[in-house]
Amino acid sequence: MREYRDGLVSYAERMLGDRGLAEDIVQETIIRAWRNMDRLLGMEGSVKGWLFTVTRHLVVDWVRKPHRRKEVVGGTYHDPPSGTEHMEAVHHVMVAKPTLNRLSPEHRAVLVHLYLCDRTIKETADILGIPAGTVKSRQHNALRKLRGTFPAEALA
Repeated sequence: MREYRDGLVSYAERMLGDRGLAEDIVQETIIRAWRNMDRLLGMEGSVKGWLFTVTRHLVVDWVRKPHRRKEVVGGTYHDPPSGTEHMEAVHHVMVAKPTLNRLSPEHRAVLVHLYLCDRTIKETADILGIPAGTVKSRQHNALRKLRGTFPAEALA
């Protein structure tokens, strides 16, 4: 667990934007690994892959909880990329996160749901508890603001 803990916390934090919550998620992942130790030791696949998959599922479960519906939530990521893809993904996160933080929480939430969570306008409207037209206008206004602040090389 010592070998994977920091990577799991970093992974969860990128999705949630909250270090404390990410640590809680990883703690639950470790508990589940402990409970499934027999299965983990005998499986053909990677223990690391299993840990990251469980962490991702726990994050998705947390984001979908009803008490989180009106808050800004992190994106849901797929399996961690490897090699060059990983370096590019880290670069995009480092560029995108400060840029997204320039937006209001309402505009940021719409973009996170639409682009990072790959949700439809209707799904986003239902989760945020706002009309679909409001989602569309916030999306338009947020993208307009980002076009003026995002580095040109990042848009290429």
